Amino acid sequence: MSSVQDRIERLREKIERHNYLYYVLDNPEISDAEYDVLMRELLHLESQHPELITPDSPTQRVGAPPLKEFGTIAHRIPMLSLENAMNESEIRAFDERVKRGLDRQDEVTYVAESKLDGLAVELIYEEGIFVSGSTRGDGYMGEDITQNLRTIRSIPLKLMQEKLPIPSLLEVRGEVFMEKAGFKTLNEQRLKDEEPPFANPRNAAAGSLRQLDSSITAKRPLKICCYGLGRVEGVAFSSHWESLMQLKKWGLPVNPHVLLCNSIEETIDYYKTWQEKRDELPYDIDGVVIKVNDFPKREQLGIRTRSPRWAIAGKFKAKQATTVLEDIEASVGRTGAITPVAHLKPVNVGGAVVSRATLHNQDEIDRKDIRIGDTVLIQRAGDVIPEVIKVILNKRPPETKPFILPGECPVCGDRVIRPKDEVVIRCQNIACPAQVKGRIEHFASKRAMNIDGLGTKLIAQMVDTELIHSFADLYYLSKKDILSLERMAEKSARNIINSIGTSRRTTLSRFIYGLGIRNVGEHLAQVLAQELRTLDGLMSATYDQLHSIDEIGPIVADSVINFFASHENRRVIQQCRDGGVKFELPEVIEREPSTLFVDKIFVFTGTLEKFARYEAEGIVERFGGHATKSVSKKTDYVVAGPGAGSKLRKAQELGITTLTEEEFLEMAGEQ
Repeated sequence: MSSVQDRIERLREKIERHNYLYYVLDNPEISDAEYDVLMRELLHLESQHPELITPDSPTQRVGAPPLKEFGTIAHRIPMLSLENAMNESEIRAFDERVKRGLDRQDEVTYVAESKLDGLAVELIYEEGIFVSGSTRGDGYMGEDITQNLRTIRSIPLKLMQEKLPIPSLLEVRGEVFMEKAGFKTLNEQRLKDEEPPFANPRNAAAGSLRQLDSSITAKRPLKICCYGLGRVEGVAFSSHWESLMQLKKWGLPVNPHVLLCNSIEETIDYYKTWQEKRDELPYDIDGVVIKVNDFPKREQLGIRTRSPRWAIAGKFKAKQATTVLEDIEASVGRTGAITPVAHLKPVNVGGAVVSRATLHNQDEIDRKDIRIGDTVLIQRAGDVIPEVIKVILNKRPPETKPFILPGECPVCGDRVIRPKDEVVIRCQNIACPAQVKGRIEHFASKRAMNIDGLGTKLIAQMVDTELIHSFADLYYLSKKDILSLERMAEKSARNIINSIGTSRRTTLSRFIYGLGIRNVGEHLAQVLAQELRTLDGLMSATYDQLHSIDEIGPIVADSVINFFASHENRRVIQQCRDGGVKFELPEVIEREPSTLFVDKIFVFTGTLEKFARYEAEGIVERFGGHATKSVSKKTDYVVAGPGAGSKLRKAQELGITTLTEEEFLEMAGEQ
C-alpha cells in the first residue's frame, strides 16, 4: 500500500507543478497529451484505492451531485466596487485626492493592472486547502459557487509552500474570465448542439459559474486572475505588490501585465499603452485598475460606503458603431419610472450584437434631438450598457419629427408626472400592471422573501388573470387558486403554496428589501432593520431619525418617508401582516438603561468579528456613551479589531486606552 500511496503523492505533486507552470508562469514543460497521461494514471490509482482520495487531489475538481440552488456566503471584508475615471484628467484628479487624504504630500506608488471583463469571486483557503468560494454578490453576501470554482484548473486546490508560511486563513479576490479563443470554440459547439450562443465572453463566464451542475462548468474554458486579498491570518503584508508576488508563489495566477508605478505619470502611461493594445490581448479588458500600493496608506485613506478611496478603475473609451434607430418604446419599470428605449437595427459593438439602447429620459432625447428613423452613433457605456451618443444629422430622413414621451402611462393609461428635481417621469398608479408584476417579482426574489417557483411568466399570468393585485395577495392564495393557472401541475402548486407559507417567517431586513423602496437596497435594508428594530419603528421614523443613521443620507431618508406616506403602501403592508407575515428580530444585547459608559467616547476601528460596527456603537449609546468616527484627545477608548491601522496608531501615540472586542464585551458585562 505504501508504494501505491507514494506513487499517488508523486503524481499529485507533478500535476500541481505542471498546473503552476502552465497557468501561473505561462511556461509549460510538457504537452497536453503528456499531462493527460499523468492525470489518467492518478485517476486509475485512486479508483483502485478510494480510501487514498483527498479533497485537494487534482482529480476532485468535478464529481459533486448537481445542486438544487446556490447557498450564500458572507464576505468577512466587503467586496467593494470601484469608482470610475473616464480619462487621464480624472485619473490625475484621483491622485490629487489621494495625496490630500494622506498626512504627507510625498509621491505615492501605485499598482496598475488591466481590468479583466469577467466575474469577481472570492476564494477561501484554510491551512492552504481550498475550502469554499463565492461570487461578489452585493459586496456583503455572495452565492456559494464552491463546486464550480473547483473545476477551474488554474485555481489550486492546495497552496504551494514557498518562502512565507501558509496562512491559517487566506481570502483571495479574483476575476474569472474566458479567453476569446475559448469563447469562440464554445459558441461553435453550442450552435452545433442547437443551443443559443453567448453574447460575449463575460456573459459566457458568468453563465458558466452559475450552473447548478458543476460537470457543465467543468467543460467551459474558464480561467482566473487574482487581484487582491480579503481576510488573511498568519501572514502579514505591507504592500499590495508584495501580496501579489506572494500569491503567485503560492500557485495563484496573477495578471502577467501588472506593474508597480512610482508616480501617477507612470500609471497614466500604463493606462494609455493598454488602451491602444487592448485588442492584442487574448481576453477582453475594459480598463485599468489603479491602487495605492502601501497598505498603511490605504488604511489612512479609508473607504466610502461602496468603494475604497485608495483605488479607481480607469475605463477605456467605449467601442462604438452606427446603426438606424427604428422605433422608440416607453418602458415602465417596477417603480413607475418611464424610460425611453431605442429599438435599433442590430449591429455588432465590441463583440456583442446590440438591438436596443437606453435613451435615458426626455431631456436627453431633446438635447440630442433623437428621432425615429435617424442614423445614430451608439456605444456600450463602460463596455456594457448600450446607449445612443449622437445623431448623424446628414443622414436624417426629411420626414422625421421630434419624439415626445406620452402624457399617459403606456401600460395602464393613467396620468404620468415628473417629480420635482427629477428628470424621470413616473406613473403614480401603484396598481399599474407593469409595476405590480415587477414589485411582486422583486418581493418574491431570493434575497427578499425567497418564494420559490414564482417566476416572471407565472407572476404575469397571476396578474393578468386578476388572481392577485399586489404581493400581499400571495398570502391569501390556496392550492386550488394556483391549480387554476395554465399548465400548472399539482406538485408545482403544492410547492408554491408551501414556499409562500415558509416565507411568512422572515427577517425584517428581507421584508424591507422586498418592499422595493426606492434607493433602499439589500445592505441599507439591513442597516434600517438593525437600527430601528421594528417595522412600526421604521414606518413612524422621522426624517431626522433616519438621517442620523450612519450610511443613511438625505436621498434615502426622503425615499423612506415618501414610501410610508402612501396610504396604499401601508394598506398592502397591513395585508401582509394580516396574512401571517412575522419577523424574527435581529439579535441584540438587550438590557435595562445603564450609565455604564456615561460621557465616555469610543472609537471602533479594524474589522469587528462578533458584531457589525453599528451594533457595537449601539451598545455604547445604550449604556450612556458616545461613538465617534475619529480619534482625538477627547477619546476615552479605541476598540481595535484585525486590520486596525492609523486610528490605532494615533490612539497609542495619544496614550488612549485600547481594547480588543473581547475586552469591550467583558467591560460591558457580556462575557
